[in-house]
Amino acid sequence: MPPSCCGFLSQYTHHHLVAFLLTFFSYVFLHASRKTFSNVKVSISAQWTPSPQNASSPAFSPSETWESNRLFETEEQATLFLGALDSIFLFSYAVGLYLSGVIGDRVNLRYVLCFGLCGSAAVGFAFGTLTEWLHLYNIYLYCSLWVLNGLLQSTVWPCVVAVMANWFGKTGSGFVFGLWSACASVGNILGAFLASSMLKYGYEYTFLVTSVVQFAGGVVVFFGLLTSPKEVGLSTACETGLSPVETDTHRPLMSDGEEEEEENEDGAYSRNHSVQQQDEPREESKAVGFFQAFCLPGVLPYSLAYACLKLVNYSFFFWLPFYLSNNYGWKEAEADRLSMWYDVGGIIGGTVQGLITDVLGKRSPVLGLSLALAMASLVGYSHSPNDKAANAALLAITGFFIGGPSNMISSAISADLGRQDAVRGSREALATVTGIVDGTGSIGAAGGQYLVSLIESKLGWLSVFYFFVIMTGGSVVFIAPLILKDVRAMWRERQALHHQL
Repeated sequence: MPPSCCGFLSQYTHHHLVAFLLTFFSYVFLHASRKTFSNVKVSISAQWTPSPQNASSPAFSPSETWESNRLFETEEQATLFLGALDSIFLFSYAVGLYLSGVIGDRVNLRYVLCFGLCGSAAVGFAFGTLTEWLHLYNIYLYCSLWVLNGLLQSTVWPCVVAVMANWFGKTGSGFVFGLWSACASVGNILGAFLASSMLKYGYEYTFLVTSVVQFAGGVVVFFGLLTSPKEVGLSTACETGLSPVETDTHRPLMSDGEEEEEENEDGAYSRNHSVQQQDEPREESKAVGFFQAFCLPGVLPYSLAYACLKLVNYSFFFWLPFYLSNNYGWKEAEADRLSMWYDVGGIIGGTVQGLITDVLGKRSPVLGLSLALAMASLVGYSHSPNDKAANAALLAITGFFIGGPSNMISSAISADLGRQDAVRGSREALATVTGIVDGTGSIGAAGGQYLVSLIESKLGWLSVFYFFVIMTGGSVVFIAPLILKDVRAMWRERQALHHQL
């Protein structure tokens, strides 16, 4: 049984807190800038279509200037291009994740993280602010900038997960990573708040503010982040401040639980396969290759499950404000604020479900139950009434059951996969495995964004939500063997404990 969360949290040092906060806010600022594009789609669509076709166009725009800015004949064409931009971003993001994970295991994580944050901020400023100021409206320019943005943003997630695993990857990681993985949802809330606040000045200023904040965050990371306890002279055993009983680096929560423990003469526990003592110096292991990491146990099923789940999660991320505005007729700023409730549910879901996995000692059963309930919540939300309070409540519930598992797979489970027995707990596998899981998820999400816009234009939003239900069910299918394996292991442990009593 893992220690209580208050017990082990009290044993962390201030260095752990600094690493937690810097990596947390690095991704908060990144997601805030990413969310900006989602929250201003209505304004961008209005800017790209002629005023007779778009009732939401600004009344003060001179007709000749408006016609010169026109990229598309109708709002439907603009919407399809916005969906294509989402797919372009996610495909380039996925390719970048496969590469940046490998790079992050071979180059100083702080350098890679700072480069991604500052570079992405510059591209976001060029895409949303500079093109508007200079009246540069060109499809190929927008596509090129968004490909570059996806590649640069892909460097951030594998690096922050690897840094977190270096500092917190020993025990109780479900709760810690569940709390920390709220960074994406907090970033979404921050981005939605900034967008709703700045839209009255023009959508270009929302890009300006989030880009400046993200660039400043990259500078702070460069000068303040410590990527490993070794940089401040802390030994491996001091990474969590826990006794050797609780600091077995080779015990991810996805193990089958069949290995027995035996007590040594000092009262500490060791594995039957003779795990090396933590205090003993170990040779530097070589970085794990990409294909070797891909073949690690659990990596492929969780990657495929995450592809289905991230498609749903990112569809809410990219399309929720647009859906609320178009389907219910609510103002864009109101839709932005209402969309925050989905992220509030994701924050609570990731933290609570992560804590439950620490108590149970297994992750997949909690994941499977949450996804099953997510399918029911999606059906319920698809029939949400035209009432903001009811919509917000249903959004929070849906975010709890979808955002929670998504946060767990991308953070705690990825860290578990990167330090399992097959790689002997090597830190050189963490960023690579994280990049593979998140990269595969982004490929699924990339294809899904164009499908969402296509299904909506042909069949309507109700069909989109049933498509989400199918994808969520697919994620359960991919991890079903792991769920059954962990349930059987938990049953055997329960039976063994019963016989002992």
